[in-house]
Amino acid sequence: MKTLRVLLIGNGQTPPASFLQRYAAWADWIIAADGGADRALQAGLTPDVIIGDLDSVSAPAKKCVRPENLIFVANQNNTDLEKALDWICARGATDCILAGFMGGRWDFTLGNFLSVLPYTRKINLTFAGPGWNFYPVFHKRRFKTRPGTRVSLIPLKNCRGVSLKGLKYPLHNARLTLGRTGRTLSNETTGKTFSVELESGFLFVYAEENSRS
Repeated sequence: MKTLRVLLIGNGQTPPASFLQRYAAWADWIIAADGGADRALQAGLTPDVIIGDLDSVSAPAKKCVRPENLIFVANQNNTDLEKALDWICARGATDCILAGFMGGRWDFTLGNFLSVLPYTRKINLTFAGPGWNFYPVFHKRRFKTRPGTRVSLIPLKNCRGVSLKGLKYPLHNARLTLGRTGRTLSNETTGKTFSVELESGFLFVYAEENSRS
């Protein structure tokens, strides 16, 4: 399967320019969700596509892409993040870094985290910021890392059959309950990889920045 990697930039708290530029070099496409286009330009990046209801992107930013790559989606029943993910998934993207979707209003931050659930079966998603990554996991995911990296699991649904490998405190076929994280916070990697697998449910894996999926 051909890899198609996307850096998707939102209009939330913007990571430093050097951070965005590093992931831009990794990505095949740079996509801006509405006002994320201005955040990209401030970091010295020009998005390939701007998509959303276009109510927060500036007029100068709109001019940085060709007219056909300025995509207006009128649906007010989904967010600009969902609009962008719909477009990205329809074009076969395999991996997507989500930057600029945290900070500011907590309702937007939590809404963004929860809204990715329908997409996790279609694409590998990572919320990324300086010093941290959040990975949504619904089935199985393996990560490259360094020994001693801090890792936490946060269940957003009741999870069954949870197994952890490559961590100081492994689990095998465990059950995790929404709202109870005592067993799964502040774990630690023991080698260069670790994996998370679950039979059912949905959780986020937090890992320090030196972890990569």
